[in-house]
Amino acid sequence: MTARRHFVTTTIPYVNARPHLGFALELVQADTLARHRRRRGDQVRLLSGTDDHSLKNVLAAEAEGVDVRTLVDRNAEAFAALRDPLALSYDDFIRTSSDPRHRVGVERLWRRCAAAGDLYRKAYDGLYCVGCEQFYTEDELVGGRCAEHGTAPEPVREENWFFRLSRHAGRLQELIGDGTLRIEPAARRNEVLALIAGGLRDFSVSRSHTRARGWGIPVPDDPSQVVYVWWDALGNYVTSLGYGTDDPAYERWWVTGDRRVHLVGKGVVRFHAVYWPAILLSAGLPLPTDVLVHDYLTVDGRKISKSGATTVDPIALTEAYGTDAVRWWLLREVPRVGDTDFTADRLVDRADADFAGGLGNLVHRVVTMVHRYRGGAVPSPGTDRFAVAALLDACERAPGLIDTALAGYDFRRAADAVWAVVEEADRCVDATRPWELARAERQGNARAAERLDAVLAALVTACRVLAEELWPFIPGAAARIAERVTPVAGVLPPSQPLFPRLRESAPDRRPVGP
Repeated sequence: MTARRHFVTTTIPYVNARPHLGFALELVQADTLARHRRRRGDQVRLLSGTDDHSLKNVLAAEAEGVDVRTLVDRNAEAFAALRDPLALSYDDFIRTSSDPRHRVGVERLWRRCAAAGDLYRKAYDGLYCVGCEQFYTEDELVGGRCAEHGTAPEPVREENWFFRLSRHAGRLQELIGDGTLRIEPAARRNEVLALIAGGLRDFSVSRSHTRARGWGIPVPDDPSQVVYVWWDALGNYVTSLGYGTDDPAYERWWVTGDRRVHLVGKGVVRFHAVYWPAILLSAGLPLPTDVLVHDYLTVDGRKISKSGATTVDPIALTEAYGTDAVRWWLLREVPRVGDTDFTADRLVDRADADFAGGLGNLVHRVVTMVHRYRGGAVPSPGTDRFAVAALLDACERAPGLIDTALAGYDFRRAADAVWAVVEEADRCVDATRPWELARAERQGNARAAERLDAVLAALVTACRVLAEELWPFIPGAAARIAERVTPVAGVLPPSQPLFPRLRESAPDRRPVGP
């Protein structure tokens, strides 16, 4: 089978402050999808980066009393530094203010839309939310405030460039309706279709040089304006591939690639499922194939943010509990639909139950029994499937169940499919009672010896399947499991505990807050 090409992207966050756990969720989800497709033999390019040109960044620098470049460089580095603590495998990391690929691509995209007749200049009065970097109408506000940030938008009057979004409404509705542009979950797809059906208004795609404090990419042929931050930021999905240059990566991954997958938070669906596809239609470029939308992480019911009482530092979490525990909580606990409240206690409880008490206990027991009853050598399974048929069937079913779940953008269901093997292996141990088979073998029962071989072989097989299928989710733990069940000179390594109990060992179980 020919390998398929998948281009997988995260959003690129504003760098007005350090990263929080909510963005780590998106990073880990994207990384898991990328690792999974690589494991299945596909070619994958995983992209992340930072959105440096936001007005939020400018205002944060002013509040701190530093120049914008200093603040942006410092905070962008903090986002890039998530790679090792979260075990991320991205292939590219783009910064919109400093990467030489980006500006030329944004300018080319602008000129293509201008040539299509979709850009025009006009004066505008509006209510602007700096947090969203978006204009709102009165009827889109809740009690006069932005629903996302709870702040009153500021009135703005200026002359900007506008994009003819309304021209592309019909085509967008067709492409989303027939699944050419897939939006998951279905509730988000319906939300976008309702937005389009309600009528799309042309939107401003530039800001005055003065109001932007000169921070941003100048509009081609109009230095009095800078390119709107969302136009600038959305362009990274193609500029990172060399759009605007002669880099063949653009053709390989965007034009002729099989899947172009954007992972986004629910607060930016409009930009990725309406604005961005419309810009691409105007420019005559291929659209993304998938927009996969996650909901929010919360603390005490309030959305996690980069600052204030609801911030959660993902690096602090990994230092306290380990990368595997953080990744596993994000993938096993967060549902496909609905916000999820985070506490350190919940993370610890999940890790102790699944790692120390579940997976770690299983692998430790299996390797110990192989050493105790077979001198560390994994026996041949033979033909006796005594009480192991259900376990072997679970091992065979797991990859397909995981594939289906991840194709449906359901990480929790995928994790459950992996965990079904752990549960079936535990049932197998309880049902077959290998220690009793070993006792009978010592008493000369040849049939018990054959059955013990079959049980031990099946349990080792299950551990190997777990190592393989867990690798996209918790690559560090998966590598340790694989090491435990891989013979060295014909013998498994001596059994050692895989995971500590965090409730007993973590020095500080509450790294939450600024």
